[in-house]
Amino acid sequence: MGKLTARKAATAPPGKHDDGDGLRLYVSPSGARKWVYRFMLNGRRREAGLGSLSEISLAQARDKAADYRKLISQGIDPIDHKAPATVPTFTQCAARYIRAHRHGWSNPKHACQWVATLKTYARPILGAKPVDAIATEDILLVLKPIWTSKTETAKRVQGRIENVLDCQSPSKSYQASTSNFFQLNERLRGSDWPFCVA
Repeated sequence: MGKLTARKAATAPPGKHDDGDGLRLYVSPSGARKWVYRFMLNGRRREAGLGSLSEISLAQARDKAADYRKLISQGIDPIDHKAPATVPTFTQCAARYIRAHRHGWSNPKHACQWVATLKTYARPILGAKPVDAIATEDILLVLKPIWTSKTETAKRVQGRIENVLDCQSPSKSYQASTSNFFQLNERLRGSDWPFCVA
């Protein structure tokens, strides 16, 4: 059980206030309050900042300190350790792509079309998916319903999806993957308008 309470943390005078197990609250003469986690690793004393009391509650600071202790038990320095990056969703990537490119598009109408087609056709199926989880099957679900009835729109949607995916992960380019193109081509070959592979 820690030594501090939420009230003590909020009202403690300037100085160092230990909660226990390496967790400490620093209160500056100006009243600013910040959490630090103190630990030993490889014979070295270190301090890791956890954030200010205004942003990190006592309970959250204890949770962070517990996470740091687990890393230290594995010989990992929590100061140098970086958590795996969260993979963004298709909607997040599409928004970033549009923000980054819209100023270079020929006219405002083009920008509106980009947003409208992705919102209407791609977002219901791909929107919440992390981009690294989107497969050919998912793109087929977007394109097949409009493949014969709205062929020009389908072609634009396909290209815009590829642009978004490639922009997020150019080293794993969807557009550059010949196998992905041919999979789509083969699956849609029965349509009136065959898929064009450049």
